[in-house]
Amino acid sequence: MPEFELRISGSGGQGILLAGRILADALGLEALNVAQSQSYEPTSRGGLSRADLVASNGEVDYPLASDLDYLVILDAIAATASNDLLNQDSLVLVDSPLQELCELNGHEARYLPISETARGLGDIRSTNMVALGALMSLAGFCSQDNLLAAVARVAPAKLVAPATRAVTQGYAIASETE
Repeated sequence: MPEFELRISGSGGQGILLAGRILADALGLEALNVAQSQSYEPTSRGGLSRADLVASNGEVDYPLASDLDYLVILDAIAATASNDLLNQDSLVLVDSPLQELCELNGHEARYLPISETARGLGDIRSTNMVALGALMSLAGFCSQDNLLAAVARVAPAKLVAPATRAVTQGYAIASETE
């Protein structure tokens, strides 16, 4: 697998940074080298938040995302913030309520009911985990087993069970739309 770059973006309080740490761990379980960076605005809730990962079988050439192969958008504040980093083959995954807000300059996106699925599980805070499951289902660069193992290793103990359910539902909603 050649080097690839991805970004999970949303707002503060959505668990974007935790999702990035879990995904980095899962990619490590896939025997990939991973460079992770994160950015968040100083407001704890509502400011732009993102987790970037660059992964490769070999050494990571440059540790910061500059040409995204995968982008996840979970909040209106992130709807257009990464457009300049998309390439012609980027897979963009968007929470469906944001469809009207995303102007992706001709890039095709997959709109899935990510936050609706989290609400259906009884915990809107699991939106990040639903998104991870959906992304892995669509992208296929990480097995579900490794992603769930990373959840168990990285997530706080009280979140492991709900996060596991959310990841599993993310896989399900993505496979239903294929």
